[in-house]
Amino acid sequence: MARLRIFEELPRADRLPRSYSKAMKAVGVVDATSAAIFELIMSMDGTRFEWDCSFQYGNLVEEVDGHTAVLYQRLQLEWCSRIVWPRDLCYVRYWRHNDDGSYVVLFQSREHPNCGPQPGFVRAHMESGGFKISPLKPRNTRPRTQVQHLMQIDLRGWFVGYFPSFQQHCLLHMLSSVAGIRELFSQTDEIHTAPRIPIMVSMTSDSVSSEKEQKTQEISIQPGVSLDQVFTDNTHPLILDEDSDEEEDNHILDAEEEVCVLFVPIYMYGTRFLLPCFPKNIEDMDVETSDSFDTSCFSGNLRRDDDENSRDCWRLSDGNNFKVRSENFFKDKSKIPAGKYVMEIVAVDWLKNATRMDNVARRSGCAAQVASEKGLFSFVINLQIPGSTHYSLVFYYVKKQLEPGSLLQRFVDGDDEFRNSRFKLIPSVTKGSWIVRQSVGSTPCLLGKAVDCTYVRGEKYLEIDVDIGSSAVANGVLGLVFGVLTSLVVDMAFLIQAVSPDELPERLIGAVRIAHAELSSAVVADLGDNPLEE
Repeated sequence: MARLRIFEELPRADRLPRSYSKAMKAVGVVDATSAAIFELIMSMDGTRFEWDCSFQYGNLVEEVDGHTAVLYQRLQLEWCSRIVWPRDLCYVRYWRHNDDGSYVVLFQSREHPNCGPQPGFVRAHMESGGFKISPLKPRNTRPRTQVQHLMQIDLRGWFVGYFPSFQQHCLLHMLSSVAGIRELFSQTDEIHTAPRIPIMVSMTSDSVSSEKEQKTQEISIQPGVSLDQVFTDNTHPLILDEDSDEEEDNHILDAEEEVCVLFVPIYMYGTRFLLPCFPKNIEDMDVETSDSFDTSCFSGNLRRDDDENSRDCWRLSDGNNFKVRSENFFKDKSKIPAGKYVMEIVAVDWLKNATRMDNVARRSGCAAQVASEKGLFSFVINLQIPGSTHYSLVFYYVKKQLEPGSLLQRFVDGDDEFRNSRFKLIPSVTKGSWIVRQSVGSTPCLLGKAVDCTYVRGEKYLEIDVDIGSSAVANGVLGLVFGVLTSLVVDMAFLIQAVSPDELPERLIGAVRIAHAELSSAVVADLGDNPLEE
């Protein structure tokens, strides 16, 4: 019998206090195309119970756009139903289709004025959840797809506190949908689904007070940013490279997602759930740089700490963690580990102000000014995060001198059109909730085509001011990230995209890992223009 793996999240000290329950994930392989599985998962009609034994009834509350909808669902949990009230959900569903052929469908609870509490039901809260549907290499000409289903839910009610097994039983009951999908496709090659669901017209409930109807679930440090804004883009998530070069080989498990532990084998609904243990340790390696100099004279207000368990700090991220275009990329689309960096990161500043902070490299005593005094060249990246208080995360990369005729030199001295078409970011959330990691993704993206970038060319530096607030989609996703910032470890690599064979292989300007940053540790930027009072 084919095996279904169930993962349970390890309890960790850096989990947010508001976390409702452990996350659990089911992973299985289905003999069907990713598109067919996606259509099946998106359906909410009366045939869904054929593969989803936790589904009783579902309806559409609001269609936000082609990729985002608010849904209502009643759960069929079948656990002491005579004494336990049934549960229902109101949640936002977002989907996207990646360039590698995979689909991501994300769920998160939210309140809606037309979907108030229902008589006789307890409103459960889904903190995060969803499906990742990834195509695999065919076997015997038959399509194969890996299906991951994650759920983190608080079923609420007095019964949960008295009987912890109720929560785990119901989670396993919901995750068994992966086995249901596999069983359904094993019986027939043709699955007909209804991609649309009827509009809910009678969900406005008198039991919801006007105060509760007006309340929205904030997921951003910026007031007014909702999950609708997080997922507004009607084509791709956040910011994608238009010449996206995702890996064509899809593996059974993504290394970055192995943050879970599996416990003991169990049997449920005739399916064997295999639960081995997959611990994961991420170790940074020393990174070679193209040239060396004394870095002890540079400092930023965010401290460097190479201890893997340290918080509110930055450290080097191994360049081999990122894949870039190889020398033969334009022939075979191959990619290679990035290896050593072109420049060396010497400092990180974590700043705040009442207004957006532009050209932070002009500040006296900052790492860029110190480098200039020593005859060194600085590449400054200023990620600007909007809100009632504006934040800037500033990275300082330094090199002895630019190599004449190099791609980096042409970028530094080029015009803004050239820069916007080449400046690339590779993001990765190495520690964080599944929904945040799926929202951010790890697809290379051209920042200059997704958000407004301002380039400030000084005598010995180039600063790039990246205005995240210029894109509703990027701002929303960043808001989701900043809402749980202290629980995240984020890697970012920056490079100039190669577009011709003579510019290959690609080289990283540099990469950095930000670990569990605290908003309270940001310092007021002294730019001489009415800084925020402490």
